[in-house]
Amino acid sequence: MALRAGDHSQVAMNGLKEKVLTLDTMNPCVRKVEYAVRGPIVLRALELEQELRQGVKKPFTEVIRANIGDAQAMGQKPITFLRQVLALCVHPDLLNSPDFPEDAKRRAERILQACGGHSLGAYSISSGIQLIREDVARYIERRDGGIPADPNNIYLSTGASDAIVTVLKLLVAGEGRTRTGVLIPIPQYPLYSAALAELNAVQVDYYLDEERAWALDVAELRRALAQARDHCCPRALCVINPGNPTGQVQARECIEAVIRFAFEERLFLMADEVYQDNVYAEGSQFHSFKKVLTEMGPPYAAQQELASFHSVSKGYMGECGFRGGYVEVVNMDPAVQSQMQKLMSVRLCPPVPGQLLLDVVVSPPAPSEPSFAQFQAERQAVLAELAAKAKLTEQVFNEAPGIRCNPVQGAMYSFPRVQLPPRAVQHAQELGLAPDMFFCLRLLEETGICVVPGSGFGQKEGTYHFRMTILPPLEKLRPLLEKLSQFHAKFTREYS
Repeated sequence: MALRAGDHSQVAMNGLKEKVLTLDTMNPCVRKVEYAVRGPIVLRALELEQELRQGVKKPFTEVIRANIGDAQAMGQKPITFLRQVLALCVHPDLLNSPDFPEDAKRRAERILQACGGHSLGAYSISSGIQLIREDVARYIERRDGGIPADPNNIYLSTGASDAIVTVLKLLVAGEGRTRTGVLIPIPQYPLYSAALAELNAVQVDYYLDEERAWALDVAELRRALAQARDHCCPRALCVINPGNPTGQVQARECIEAVIRFAFEERLFLMADEVYQDNVYAEGSQFHSFKKVLTEMGPPYAAQQELASFHSVSKGYMGECGFRGGYVEVVNMDPAVQSQMQKLMSVRLCPPVPGQLLLDVVVSPPAPSEPSFAQFQAERQAVLAELAAKAKLTEQVFNEAPGIRCNPVQGAMYSFPRVQLPPRAVQHAQELGLAPDMFFCLRLLEETGICVVPGSGFGQKEGTYHFRMTILPPLEKLRPLLEKLSQFHAKFTREYS
């Protein structure tokens, strides 16, 4: 109904004036964004924690958040040397303290010299402190057996996530059938689906093969690409290795095949390698896309465009809250690289404490330094415990009828497949819920265990999964796995 001239002020006085920003007028792309790892099930977990604090009686005494790869929230102790250098840089007066080893002091002084005003509180240049980019380049060279890395192709970032979104922004263009398509693995880490929705790009799903321990198959890439070309313009291929949520580690032959495919089909390669330190299974080994690409020689090494990402949030470090990461670009058009630099400069700079932690991760204590023995012992203890937890998770789940779990070769998660009775599926649909969301919600309400339904990551039609982190301490993990298996058995009986 149209308002008469004098009615506008009346509406405003009555407090009825419509807001400028409403669900109908906001950016429609943002409305499409979903991020299961911190979605509705986690919000319910927070409410349950609040209720427990208020003394509300529940069938459990604590909520166990096994939904997210947050190592220190799960009780993992920080690596001493990382925190010593950080403390010294945050509060340089401590450089006079006898409580800190000399190598940590030398490291802190070196980093402070590279900071504006010799302070961690100063902005850095947008691509990150030059000294740290040089250290990252040396780390990549060591990791890849001497293959050179150029600091000018390395950009520090707010975790790996920010760099991934920046590269996607560069790739997204076109409208209608010319809209950019990006191939992502299914199951995927929902950063990718969320970022593509926000950028109004086309998500092109390729399925990992669950029957072959979540293997990546080039024939499946071809199928996905051919289908996508009917309605968009595929320009990029994302690979997560080691896999999240699936925990597989790609064999070198597979990486070579993926590189050939990307080269033949003119696709920009994005390699999410944030779990490169997390490899547990016998016979599994991490191979970086950069190394394999370079060793393949021409024409691939000189022409195939690649962006690879790493972070201090995972590995043995688990320093999620400091948001440190980097991207290395290979064979990127120099004019585009300038545009990438411009895009990063709009955000000023990545957090400087995160840059500092990244520096210590890529240049840890040397064998001749006083902190070496403790650093190595702490690092190895974290990785050995993760390997034991990966094995335990697979073993306990596979002993439970109706649950099947592939080997957790790497990363920090299991992605078990669960059989759900037809009546449970039907009941979930009546409630307007995905069947595995219904299962996970019931699990949370009855046991306090918070995991993420497979539907939040993508899965083959008619299959149901959940993602669970393997990070809880061993003394909590076994009872958690057993409780979860027992709940599944009870749930199955209830709906059979």
